[in-house]
Parts: sequence; structure tokens; C-alpha cells
Amino acid sequence: MHIRTATMDDLDAVTAVEAACFPAAEAATRDEFAARLAVYPNHFWLLEEDGRLVSFINGLVSDEPTIRDEMFADAAFHNERGAWQMVFGVNTLPEYRRRGLAGEVMRQVIADARSQGRKGCVLTCKDRLVHYYETFGYRSEGVSASTHGGAVWYDMRLTF
Repeated sequence: MHIRTATMDDLDAVTAVEAACFPAAEAATRDEFAARLAVYPNHFWLLEEDGRLVSFINGLVSDEPTIRDEMFADAAFHNERGAWQMVFGVNTLPEYRRRGLAGEVMRQVIADARSQGRKGCVLTCKDRLVHYYETFGYRSEGVSASTHGGAVWYDMRLTF
């Protein structure tokens, strides 16, 4: 297994993995990924096994303390010098789940954000995943203002 950052050549692969991991209302589109990859490819962490993308995390960097729904669709919210590494999606192909792969990628995201001098990492998740993210040191800040995809989300923060 190998973790690396993305290039525009990864556009189709990340789009396909996202579509396999999230309902259509929540999944980023190919166009959204193209815009993200054009602005912040170094904030896509891709885990490959035998040359196949099987898990990835992506998100922009911001001085804003929480994720706003507008951030998902507009890469212009990215500020490379921002304080917080936002985590938009934690994706692992269904047939590769329960092997700790997402955890490996998350640990790399956290290590990179720490080494880049960020204040920490921020994500939103559904209630069933709050405990999972707490195992990485994230703390729940309660129900999020986000209504992305029509779901109920919880704000989670890991402060260094």
C-alpha cells in the first residue's frame, strides 16, 4: 500500500471511488473534483493497493472554524496558509473496508496538518461515525449547521 497526494490524472479514479462511497446527493461531482484538484491537489491523500485507488481523503484549508456547505462546491474557499485542515470526505471502496485503510490515510492527514503548522483538523460526520473519529482525537461539537445532501451532520474537531 502506498499513500500519495493527487494530480489531475486522478480525477476519474477519485470520482469513481466517491460515487461508490456516498449517496448521489452527498457525493462530490467530477466537476467539483476537477476544481478541487486544480486548486489544492496536495490536500488529497490517496491510498493505493497494487496501483488501484482504494481509499482517499480530501479537503481544503481554511481559517474558518467549521465546514460550510458552500465549501464543498467552491474551491476558492481554499487558503493554503489557513489554520484548519478541513476533511470533506473519507472514502474507502466497500470491498476494502474494515481493514484499517481509512485510518491509515487519516493518520497521514493528521501528521501532515500538524507538520504544516495547522491548528488542527475539522470534519463533519453522521452520528454513527462520531465514535470512530473520536478514536483519532476528534471531539464532537454537536449538530452541524451543514445540511449537505439533506443529511444531519455533526461537527468534529481535532485541535493540536
